[in-house]
Formats: sequence, structure tokens, C-alpha cells
Amino acid sequence: MKLLNFKQNAADGFTLGVRLGNGVLPLDVTIEAVLSGAAALPQIPDSPDLLPESDLTIGPPIPNPGKILCVGLNYRQHAAESGLAVPETPVLFSKFNNSVAAADEDIPLPAAAVQYDYEVELAVVMGKRARNVPVDEALNYVFGYMTANDLSARDLQTRTSQWLLGKTLDKFFPAGPYLVTADEVPNPQNLRLRTWLNDKLRQDSNTADMIFTVAEIISYASRYMTLEPGDVITTGTPQGVIMGMAEKNWLKPGDVVTVEVEGLGQLTNTMVAE
Repeated sequence: MKLLNFKQNAADGFTLGVRLGNGVLPLDVTIEAVLSGAAALPQIPDSPDLLPESDLTIGPPIPNPGKILCVGLNYRQHAAESGLAVPETPVLFSKFNNSVAAADEDIPLPAAAVQYDYEVELAVVMGKRARNVPVDEALNYVFGYMTANDLSARDLQTRTSQWLLGKTLDKFFPAGPYLVTADEVPNPQNLRLRTWLNDKLRQDSNTADMIFTVAEIISYASRYMTLEPGDVITTGTPQGVIMGMAEKNWLKPGDVVTVEVEGLGQLTNTMVAE
């Protein structure tokens, strides 16, 4: 299923729906209830009454994740363009919930930084509580996958040895528009990822270039912390980021960034002055 949170009117709260063709079927459960096990996804009726997707305001697929766990330098060619050695273990850092944003939402660029960059990423949503999970069982704990953009302020990221400041500015983790259930992604290690900046292709790679697979990342993280349903793990970006270019024209207000992971949908956001 392709799940999404949406609302028809500005004053409404978000409703969970499933995308069917070009329409959306509202569901009478919340994503939080589904992930917690309090409710199940309902059966789809034979002749569903659909809402036109173009008429809807789309929200984040996971509005309030318990954890946003990120992996740095997880693509071989990205490590090479960054001039850094391939890590021997996953490089983990976090974003906070203030960074969550939706498809088509404007992203504010504060005056406190200059070196703004995009990062297309495959994001994983946990569906089961995971602790000390073996690699060969790890994907069984995944509920679904999303397209995500790990936006970064490189001058803040590299100010100290800790990356957090440059990674978790407000709305710096747009994701969606869909949360695609794991049954529709049989192999997360063979998905094309692309980024367009103002309609020009910038990143074009495949999750096969990951240094640590999705299963390896889940297994590794679960040795040190309990992963809960609704936690999000975003798995790194391939080559083609601005930081790796000889001429670094950083993101600025007015720029439009579209990121896509194969089968998960395109995510577009416009950069604006704060």
C-alpha cells in the first residue's frame, strides 16, 4: 500500500489514506494506531469512493517519530566525492522532530548559515520493536519505506566534530509523500535514487552502492538501542551533493529540490528565506 496523511481543508486535522491510482481512499485509522498495533489497515472495498489527490494537502507520513536515526557516508561514491575513507562501521547521528516536513512544504533557510545542501535518501519506518536483531531477520521488522531529503547546512555541520547542528534545523527532514508498505519493496538494495535542482538532474545512483545495507543498519543500531514502531532510519545519500562539487553553488531561496526513490514517489520542496 501507498499510505499518506492528508487534509481537504486547512482547518482539518490530517487523515490517513491509501493511494489507489490517481485517487486517495480515506481510512478510519491513524498511522500511529497501525504502527502501535492498536488497529489494522482495513480491507480495500471493491468500488472505493476516491478523493482526487491533486485537491489534497499532504502531510508527513510519520508526523511524530519517536526517533529519527541517520546514517552518514553510507554510499561508496559519496565517501569518495567527500574525500573521506569508507567507514568500518555505520556512522550514526540524529535529527529531531522539529525537522519533520511534508511534500510541497516550503523549507526556511535561516540567515545563520550559508552552505545549504540536498541529500536524497531511502528512509525506513520500523514496524516492530527491535533489540539485538540478526541481520538476516532485520527486514522483518520494517513497516515501510519513504523518500526523504536529509537537508544539511554544511557550514554548521562541520563547525565541530558533531554533525547535529547542521542537520536538524526546522523542516530539514522532508519525507513522503507516501509511506510504502514493505511488501511492495521486496529488495531495498536495488532502488534508483535521484535528485533534481531546479529541474536539473544532480544525483542519480542506486541503493546497491550502500556500504551498509538496510538490514545491516537495523541490526547494528538494535545492538545499542531499542528501535520502536514508528522510528525512522534514513540510510545515507549517494554522490552528487553540492558539497562534493568543485563549484559549490549552495541552495538559496527560490530553489526547488525534487528527490525520488524508485517506487516510493517524488518529494518536492521549495527553499525560502526564513
